[in-house]
Amino acid sequence: MNQRLIYVMGPSGAGKDSLLDWLKNKLPPQSPIHFAKRTIDRPLQALGEQHESVDPASFDRLQKEKSFAMHWLANGRQYGVRHGELEPLQQQQWLLVNGSRAYLPEALRQFGGLNVLHISASADILRARLLARQRETPEVVDARVQRAVSFSVPTSCRCVRILNDTSLDDAGAVLLNKLSSLPGWPAG
Repeated sequence: MNQRLIYVMGPSGAGKDSLLDWLKNKLPPQSPIHFAKRTIDRPLQALGEQHESVDPASFDRLQKEKSFAMHWLANGRQYGVRHGELEPLQQQQWLLVNGSRAYLPEALRQFGGLNVLHISASADILRARLLARQRETPEVVDARVQRAVSFSVPTSCRCVRILNDTSLDDAGAVLLNKLSSLPGWPAG
């Protein structure tokens, strides 16, 4: 069952959300591929990932109630995936979870056999994208880029790697090609 779970991760600025949106728009409407909705302790944003927005106190309450199958802290925000979001796996369908690099060891422990989708970009591209957002100081951006460059996926897991340095369509085509090589990935 966990072989149909794709744990997506990568550094800020790699274009994970954009690439996942690209993939959603390319899949047929009745596709057996689902995207887990995350619960995040931040307001719903006009652009970007659609998620369940809760305040930090509500997130803490949900966590204490064991409402999450997965939960982690990243970049000062709490993220969770509710148990119900994993239902497609019970129906032998595919599920993509937008996760965190720091949570990967726990995800591997909980869901042995999952596939890892590591989306990244070169250091120069990451730096440029993060600076363009104007959310953080150049020093914070440099620290993020250094963490991204030094991160490596454990060799013990199946990993699809995407370097998102060019156009979204180019990276998306590579992504779709690599996902279609996974055993059991739906054709078409």
